Amino acid sequence: MANRYWVVSLPVQKSASTLWNSLQDQISKHSFDTPLYRFNIPNLRVGTLDSLLALSDDLFKSNTFIEGVSQKIRRQIEELERVSGLESNALTVDGVPIDSYLTRFVWDEAKYPTMSPLREIVDGIHTLVAKIEDDLKVRVAEYNNVRSQLNAINRKQSGSLAVRDLSNMVKPEDIITSEHLVTLLAVVPKYSQKDWLSSYETLTTYVVPRSSKKLYEDNEYALYTVTLFGRVADNFRTSARERGFQIRDFEYSPEAQESRKQELEKLVQDQDSLRSSLLQWCYTSYGEVFSSWMHFCAVRIFAESILRYGLPPSFLACVLSPSTKGEKKVRSILEGLCDSTNSTYWKTEDEGGAMAGLGGDADTYPYVSFTINIA
Repeated sequence: MANRYWVVSLPVQKSASTLWNSLQDQISKHSFDTPLYRFNIPNLRVGTLDSLLALSDDLFKSNTFIEGVSQKIRRQIEELERVSGLESNALTVDGVPIDSYLTRFVWDEAKYPTMSPLREIVDGIHTLVAKIEDDLKVRVAEYNNVRSQLNAINRKQSGSLAVRDLSNMVKPEDIITSEHLVTLLAVVPKYSQKDWLSSYETLTTYVVPRSSKKLYEDNEYALYTVTLFGRVADNFRTSARERGFQIRDFEYSPEAQESRKQELEKLVQDQDSLRSSLLQWCYTSYGEVFSSWMHFCAVRIFAESILRYGLPPSFLACVLSPSTKGEKKVRSILEGLCDSTNSTYWKTEDEGGAMAGLGGDADTYPYVSFTINIA
């Protein structure tokens, strides 16, 4: 599948079929590796010249917006597929691969009646895409919120002993709690363990001798218990801090531990559920945006062709996907099939062309042309 296509319209002098045959012949002779397709546009409602000019001013900006939303959803799909460990699925519009939808484009009369004013069609497309973008923001925010909560919990479980959750490291038998005695948990720098073992009994009075036991050790710290009288616990904390030992606040509670476990399981389930539903929504919404974008492109090529070649509408619209090295040759073929009067009329602004600057990126060729990036 190509990632970049040109949508082009050429002025018809004799008949569209004659021009199409000439274009096919030229491409096959001089740029045979360039895919070429008709872009079938219905007879849309022209309206007034003023309305077309006003519409043309907005077409380039609207195209940038719609393309941006399309790419945003596509990137979200790629990210969700990556974290889910899924192979990339071909993006579709109602089951039709997007490249096939573009190259075999058929106007949806039921959704966009051809008798509707062009401005009404464009505004309807813009409104639909803007609503999808807003919906995307809400859904992604909801998913990211759950991810953030999970990440915060995982950081507590995988960080250093100075910050991580200790509940999985402490067993009931490690903690002594009575009317007078308490057990504290001390986080000791890894290379200060000898200092701890030689000094903890003297950090304050009423420390139970030989009560310190190592529960866990990581790359930076070791976790020790120490048992003492409850009334001197605050003094012990202060003295320990002065010696570089951190006393962690901890209360052993099987109920709280079970509650945290259930919370974690629920967050994991919520994340998986939200990721799955967001991915399916993105698949569907990408198809809607892409379909709307192609209808927008049809309106754009129609409006700019009228402004370029005049009335009645008489032009051939097509889609090409030349290779980078073949672009110059294809441009030459397209220009050769344009009437010289059109070429003279449509000069760049510096050359004083009467219509220079209209149509965004279409103002440098003697025919209407713009690029669609679908990846």
